[in-house]
Amino acid sequence: MERPLSPFMFPTWYRFQITSALSILHRLTGIALAVGSILLAWWLVSVAAGGESFARTHAFIASPVGLLLLFGWSIAFFYHLCNGVRHLAWDAGYGFELRTAYRSGYGVLVATVVLTLITWLYVVLA
Repeated sequence: MERPLSPFMFPTWYRFQITSALSILHRLTGIALAVGSILLAWWLVSVAAGGESFARTHAFIASPVGLLLLFGWSIAFFYHLCNGVRHLAWDAGYGFELRTAYRSGYGVLVATVVLTLITWLYVVLA
């Protein structure tokens, strides 16, 4: 049997690992943040334009679709932030032990949920 050429052959060659999934998710959230930044730029341009342009943009962002996009963007933001801190620790040479890598991965997921919930509770209640 020959060695596999790609780690993306999970069912056949590799068993699922949380570290692999978190690495892929880190890349996907980076893409989501880049795409979501277009919405932020659109909002900033509409603020500068004022009047009708801002009213239309605000109506979209306040709509259920807009709020869902903002919620997803905030999840991507907090995940990417927390996992980025984890990567900084790795760059400094910490957290490479398997047990520590798994714990920090689950910690990133928990921190993402907590930070997202705190932010949206503040938005809704304020």
